[in-house]
Amino acid sequence: MKKGLITCLTLLLCAGLFAQDSTETEQKGKFKRENIFLGTSLNLGFASRSFNVGLNPEIGYSINNWLDCGLAFNVNYFSQNASDYDPTRYRNFNFGGGTFLRIWPVSFLHLQVQPEYNWINSSQKVGSQPSVTYHFNAASLLLGVGYGARIIGRQYQYITLMIDVLQNANSPYRDSYNDPLPVFRAGFGIYLNKKR
Repeated sequence: MKKGLITCLTLLLCAGLFAQDSTETEQKGKFKRENIFLGTSLNLGFASRSFNVGLNPEIGYSINNWLDCGLAFNVNYFSQNASDYDPTRYRNFNFGGGTFLRIWPVSFLHLQVQPEYNWINSSQKVGSQPSVTYHFNAASLLLGVGYGARIIGRQYQYITLMIDVLQNANSPYRDSYNDPLPVFRAGFGIYLNKKR
């Protein structure tokens, strides 16, 4: 599965390389203030008896017509109710940050790679026993695909579906069985204005 995913990402990246606009090469190497963007996304994940919601502010730079990169921060809340198979109820709060890379092989479709590092506070309760609190940290690698639109120098918006491909059991994007939770993020933002 990993080889197939890497192959697909490589093919889409190559397609984006050939789709570059000729005006892009004229401005090559110049830093443009209007290519800096600020935005945020809302992430939402859910599965049987679990729920995840968070806010993800970001700052980035559009390198060219098909590539964005930047820094992303996050604040997330995750809960999972007890079941017949697992009598423990989980309530997690985490915050963290990392980088992201968005590849736009076509104007409306993007691939996203987002490594993160998170600090997690977890409250766990079994039946009527008192809850126990834990503090730990975890690395995550979110990979996904999304739909959106952007006009470099003006604004952008997108919807992305990602999963955490690392198998770190402490990740905020995995359930108590260490299965990945789908992460939906809907983001929007604006680009900085040109210098006058």
